[in-house]
Amino acid sequence: MTVVVFTAAMWIFEIIDFFAGGSLDQRFGIRSWVIADLWTVFTAPFMHADFAHLMANSVPMLVLGSLVAFSGLSRFIWASLIITVVSGIAVWLLSGYGSLTVGASGLIFGYFGYLVLRGIIERKTIDIVIMICVVLFYGTLIFGVLPQQQGISWQAHLFGFLGGLLSAYVLPRRAKPRPVTGGYGPQGLPGY
Repeated sequence: MTVVVFTAAMWIFEIIDFFAGGSLDQRFGIRSWVIADLWTVFTAPFMHADFAHLMANSVPMLVLGSLVAFSGLSRFIWASLIITVVSGIAVWLLSGYGSLTVGASGLIFGYFGYLVLRGIIERKTIDIVIMICVVLFYGTLIFGVLPQQQGISWQAHLFGFLGGLLSAYVLPRRAKPRPVTGGYGPQGLPGY
């Protein structure tokens, strides 16, 4: 549900931005090397250049975000924060001075990285199945971490992916269930 709300918020902001002539993007997008605007690292994922940009991000956000949220709300929130900060700071530092970057693709690449490494770290059947499915359906995302064309932030993609790997590594593993034992009965015999 959290991922649906997040995606719905992106759509609401884009509708408002459309009628406002793009002023929300200008105010809440990441403006590189402008110290006063560093806080926009947290708002830029909600902004998109246009509806085509938003549509391209919506389905992967819903799918990959939901798979991350499957491992728990707390883990989803922390992973999202780590990815947002790593991706946003890298965009702020590595983009040309004053350039404007908007969009949730840093988060999407981060969720992709998180899900791939999480399957390796957790080594649980469900996490491995999720990892395999993510690689099969979204594996071509990895090519987006390379500079390809003007106007697409490879910095957000690459460092979002690295932020996802970092969050999968630093967030604690899920507790392993303890085996059920028979215990000891009144006579002290196992399995009473």
